[in-house]
Amino acid sequence: MAKKKGKISVETSGKRKTAVARATVRKGQGRVRVNNQPIHIMEPTLARRKALEPVQIAEAMGRLSDVDIVVDVQGGGQMGQVDAIRTAIARGLVKWNRGAHKDEGDDEELKNEYLRFDRSLLVNDPRRKEAKHQMGRGARAKWQKSYR
Repeated sequence: MAKKKGKISVETSGKRKTAVARATVRKGQGRVRVNNQPIHIMEPTLARRKALEPVQIAEAMGRLSDVDIVVDVQGGGQMGQVDAIRTAIARGLVKWNRGAHKDEGDDEELKNEYLRFDRSLLVNDPRRKEAKHQMGRGARAKWQKSYR
């Protein structure tokens, strides 16, 4: 008897500033966990809502069928981590659903919906903090000189 070969899991990543999130999407009961805690206890509420946007869009399109998403995130601040989480989740769901609708490539419908909603769901934000230079307290600030 031949065994049916299927996907075991899909691993993706997302970045924002210095935060890096790695997501694993696999067959399961519909749980979403961030750093081994359910995403539904994430505080503040605004951050939780923002992190769940890709899940809600996929659920509305019927593409969130029995998957568990496990995200590990480190570095950066709170909102940088949230943006990295949502990018990793969105990329993972696009890769996971390709098998259900096409043999190869990504799930184009879901991908187009994510891009229409917010481009940063699938594309990392390349902006970084500019390094401090010699003459002041920040990247652009200079010490003032007084002649009188």
